[in-house]
Amino acid sequence: MTEQALHLAPFDLALAALLLVINGGLSIWLGLGLTKSIAIAATRMVVQLLLVGMVLKYLFAVESPWLTLGVVLLMVCFAGYEIMNRQDRKLSGLWSYGIGVTTMTFAAVSVTVLALATQLRPDPWWDARYAIPLLGMMLGNAMTGISLGLNNLLTAVTRDRWAVEAQIALGHRREIALRPFLRRALRNALTPSINSMSASGLVFLPGMMTGQILAGLDPVEAVKYQLLVMFLIGGATGIGAGTAVYAAAWRLTDNRHRLRLDRLEDPDA
Repeated sequence: MTEQALHLAPFDLALAALLLVINGGLSIWLGLGLTKSIAIAATRMVVQLLLVGMVLKYLFAVESPWLTLGVVLLMVCFAGYEIMNRQDRKLSGLWSYGIGVTTMTFAAVSVTVLALATQLRPDPWWDARYAIPLLGMMLGNAMTGISLGLNNLLTAVTRDRWAVEAQIALGHRREIALRPFLRRALRNALTPSINSMSASGLVFLPGMMTGQILAGLDPVEAVKYQLLVMFLIGGATGIGAGTAVYAAAWRLTDNRHRLRLDRLEDPDA
């Protein structure tokens, strides 16, 4: 039998927020210089989540596919910006942003549409109550995998360019010369997702499952939904990171199989 969800009062949230004061005090005591960052991050989180909550409440009420699409585009644009900002070395021009947005959108949207059309089957299939939260989880995890993969690849190739050029000088194609770097980049991109799957259940209860249980859903049903989400996240992360890393490798070389580090932004510029 499903129990009624517990409702939180503003005082409950304020009491929990006081715990961050401990972090701020620790930062002051140890001279970490994080007090201002903690305060700004907490304030941004509160404002952003409150705004998102109000937007989603309106979006769920009007049931408009165009408004849902608009929110999706906004989420994609911000996620692409985050991908670009998390790279120590960037491709020049709009290439870093373009590769990040394109591969992340392809991976997250395709996996989300697959889940909506086959497993969840809401009516209508684009119902914002299902599409937006699910897409948000796919975008967030694909964003992390893509940013880690791109950063690892671009940084490693820049640092060890001699190894790539030596392979090319020996007559190897760019796919062969870059293969060790591609493998490391993809391994780095997929590790957080693999670790999360390995530790789920025994070490920690995933956020979605915990939220559903607190909302009164039967724990077994919550587990089923969490498994579905974890499988979808793993797929979206792999698809996004794989296509992003290979697209960046293609951009870093030319048709004559030469390494083109001149296509990277100058970090000192």
